[in-house]
Amino acid sequence: MLDISAPSGAHIAKQKSARIAVPLPIGRGAPIGYDYIVPDDLDVAAGQFVEVPVGTRLMWGLCLSVNEAPEIEINKLKEIHRISDLPALQDTNIQFLEQVARWTLSPFGAVLRMMQSVPSAFLPPPTEQVYHLPTLSDGMSFDDMQLSPARQHIIRFLQDAPPVTASILARESGVSSSTIKAMHKAGQLSSWHQSKPEVIPDMSVVLAETSGADEHKLTASGEAGLNLTSDQHDIARNIIAAGDGFHVHLLDGVTGSGKTETYFDVVRAKLAAGKQVLILLPEIALTKGFQDRFAQWFGMAPLIWHSAITPAVKRAVWRASITGKPMVVVGARSALFLPFSNLDLIIVDEEHDGAFKQEDQVIYHARDMAVLRAKVQNIPVILSTATPSLESWVNMQQGRYSHWQLTARYGDAKLPNLSAIDMRTVSQARGTWISDPLAKAIEETLAAGEQTLLYLNRRGYAPMAVCGSCGDRLICYQCDSLLVTHRLAGRQICHHCGIAQPVQKDCKSCNEPDSMQLVGPGVERLAEEVLIRFPEARFSIFSSDALASKTVAEETLRSITDGEVDIIIGTQMAAKGHHFPNLTLVGVVDGDLGLQGGDLRAAERTFQMLMQVAGRAGRGKKPGRALIQTNAPDHPVITALQAGDRDSFLDQEVAARKAAQMPPFGRLAALILTDTDFSRLEQTAQLLGKAAPAFQSVSIFGPAPAPIAQIRGRHRIRFLISAPRAVDIQKILMDWTASVKIPAATRLQIDIDPYSFL
Repeated sequence: MLDISAPSGAHIAKQKSARIAVPLPIGRGAPIGYDYIVPDDLDVAAGQFVEVPVGTRLMWGLCLSVNEAPEIEINKLKEIHRISDLPALQDTNIQFLEQVARWTLSPFGAVLRMMQSVPSAFLPPPTEQVYHLPTLSDGMSFDDMQLSPARQHIIRFLQDAPPVTASILARESGVSSSTIKAMHKAGQLSSWHQSKPEVIPDMSVVLAETSGADEHKLTASGEAGLNLTSDQHDIARNIIAAGDGFHVHLLDGVTGSGKTETYFDVVRAKLAAGKQVLILLPEIALTKGFQDRFAQWFGMAPLIWHSAITPAVKRAVWRASITGKPMVVVGARSALFLPFSNLDLIIVDEEHDGAFKQEDQVIYHARDMAVLRAKVQNIPVILSTATPSLESWVNMQQGRYSHWQLTARYGDAKLPNLSAIDMRTVSQARGTWISDPLAKAIEETLAAGEQTLLYLNRRGYAPMAVCGSCGDRLICYQCDSLLVTHRLAGRQICHHCGIAQPVQKDCKSCNEPDSMQLVGPGVERLAEEVLIRFPEARFSIFSSDALASKTVAEETLRSITDGEVDIIIGTQMAAKGHHFPNLTLVGVVDGDLGLQGGDLRAAERTFQMLMQVAGRAGRGKKPGRALIQTNAPDHPVITALQAGDRDSFLDQEVAARKAAQMPPFGRLAALILTDTDFSRLEQTAQLLGKAAPAFQSVSIFGPAPAPIAQIRGRHRIRFLISAPRAVDIQKILMDWTASVKIPAATRLQIDIDPYSFL
């Protein structure tokens, strides 16, 4: 070991040091990593994960480089503690982390923490004790031993079985664990410790099943309905023929056209070559249905990665990804930061979806970072959607992305007829939300034995509670947001910080008893109306509150698919990716929701959501229809939906953005300052405002209180920066923020290309 008693300033000959990055959000612009001594008995190389002391604790970090001599005095350095048994992280993975940090202006350690999300993965697999029969001396036999019947059962079982754990041995031979321990102590059983098997399926099964399969099929099972259409087949073949290098493919198909099955054929080819594939989904709720479709085509489920899977599965998937094992991982946006060493294809399903944007800690858009990772690793990426984001649409028009279209639904299914209900001309009883034309359509659908989806993107019972006497509204005490009433839970909840309180009936402002009135509908209130108007109908609420657990979510999906539900009352969770064969009517209760406000993407997002939810209808053999209740039937979003003219709508949005030099033709960034002390926050914001750079082509707006001026007890002030696309906005922001000392208690977040302006 190193003798650190050398005099100050002295260097020990030939002592190596290593630059180690640790997963801590250490300040922007700070040097990446710290020097540590490499002990003589450790062979450390760049890319390896090593355990190092950080302050008073040990932490796993990433070795960036090994140097013959450290940059600072040896006697001031600490030693590397140990090396993980994992393979070294590939250089392209490190480059990806560096570029994410550079693009998002996040500390490298914060980005590294997203990859090092499973600390237990750096340790060798846990071991378990297994038992087997000992080797007997010549001439000896178990039959010669005076063994009890229980011990004889164990001997007979192990004569034809591999070494097994005590629990398996006890269960299979029908004896107690104490008998096993006694036999082991007596030398009648031998044991050793072996690594526990990882909970990872063998994807080689897929390779065996797909090899030699018909060119138009994904499996050789011959099941009915697994054929690709000629259009699907041609697109899959063209994507494969484009090669293994970096290439972005926009797979653009109408809802129900079979985009998923098309890219499954590309996945099959990658697996057959022994590669790894990553498929990103925008919502965890979509995972179960996707697993079932994958299993139907491949004969087994993919690996799953999101926040709800068990630690053991996370550990196994993480280790398998870095070892290069052929596999398909289906996950939420965090799966993008798995340490794949053999990745050869990334697929972003529903690429337009806003859920791919992460709004806290490291702020990034998973679609954009997926394209970045594909470029760094020189592999193809498929962006799949029925409603392309404007960014992808423009990239396609400018020739950066290849465009593959599926213009018809799979098989005999037809696109739904879509029409608007002008709520300005419809008389409606006070306190009701379903118009008579929509109610009539629901009655017809019920009579036909078919299903209806009522879409309203508001959770809970009512979005606002207001005093009928003084007009005071219930607002979260630590957020500048309304409390949403959830009648089923008997709580009023803040959807920003999650605090909850019992439903308040008396006004605490004016002390008027029983004066709080619930304003506006949520899905629970809509369910109440459904119960009154259609008492015989079986209904189910499809929202994140109602589907709080995996078990409940899967049971709800099963009951809908099996026809046990007549009316689905859903938020945006119901609009994405689900396939309900008997669903023939979609009713949008408030088609104008989302069109208000100054969000530059409001029209685009509303169009995408309404088109997606309408696309849930008529996906089976029966035709479908969609009715949109609206007070603005002449709005471009509503007229484009009725005309079925998506491309013209997108082109109009492109022209408007280009004229305003807004993304994707210009660049936006937001600086968000937060603090529990408003005076300190305001002073910091003023200092930052005075230091704002002055460029002719760059506009800086602010400081100004955020529209939601407080979240989780922290006050918020924002700056918005607008610049031409050619401007290096990251360089401007880095120099600007570095010129002002931000107090430790004040947090600064930088959002490149913001999606939320709240």
